[in-house]
Amino acid sequence: MRALCSVFRQSVACREILVVDDASTDRSREYVEGNIDREWRGRLRWLEMSSNRGPAAARNLGIAHAHGELIAFLDSDDHWHPRKIERQAGLMADNRQYHISHTRETWLRRGEHLNQKRKHLPRHGDIFSHCLELCAVGMSTVMAYRTLFDTVGYFDEDMRCCEDYAFWLRVSCRFPFLLVDEQLTVKEGGRADQVSTRYRQGMDRLRVEALDRLVRSGVLTAGQQREAIQELRRKCAIYGRGCLKHGRTEEGRHFLALAEQW
Repeated sequence: MRALCSVFRQSVACREILVVDDASTDRSREYVEGNIDREWRGRLRWLEMSSNRGPAAARNLGIAHAHGELIAFLDSDDHWHPRKIERQAGLMADNRQYHISHTRETWLRRGEHLNQKRKHLPRHGDIFSHCLELCAVGMSTVMAYRTLFDTVGYFDEDMRCCEDYAFWLRVSCRFPFLLVDEQLTVKEGGRADQVSTRYRQGMDRLRVEALDRLVRSGVLTAGQQREAIQELRRKCAIYGRGCLKHGRTEEGRHFLALAEQW
């Protein structure tokens, strides 16, 4: 509810608001419509999925049904500063060479402020190297022209987690990012039911798979290919050694062999 309220309170009104319900069982729509003004009930478009298919499928459904030139994302755990849309859309209008932008974030864990390490701070321009290292873009910070998705495609629905890491790799190898250097997004973490918490032990493996797909895709420049292979080898070696340490011998050998293959 807080996420939606932060959209309603924007200094510049959103032209359309799509709520994707990924087969929730907590009567979300009934609760929201019973607790917001009639004006806002009429502006919401609900997209309901028949079965739970994860964040990638939910975002793809929203993109497919959006009519606007600019698309912004907001996960249900996060919320926006009241001037987020105004500031970000304004800067994109003034810098039309950029197809995508992101903002800085304030991080909270169970309501307590969490300091970001330097490596997590968002960057401007060519951020491909940063995206190789980690998930360098906060989903709820992003605004992009819908034409970008015509070029790079949608989120990979086979990935129930780390789909954002894979997507930013595909975007950043083609497009520079405009950084709105203001903390306009608040990211909430620490809940046990969040995707990143439920899949924490498998995230390293999924990022390796995303990198492996990328280097096989044929879309990278020669320099990007070298960087991606180097990072793939590093991640394979780290994950493989971790598997061996915890007794998963076959899996560990597989990833160590994959590191050598590249």
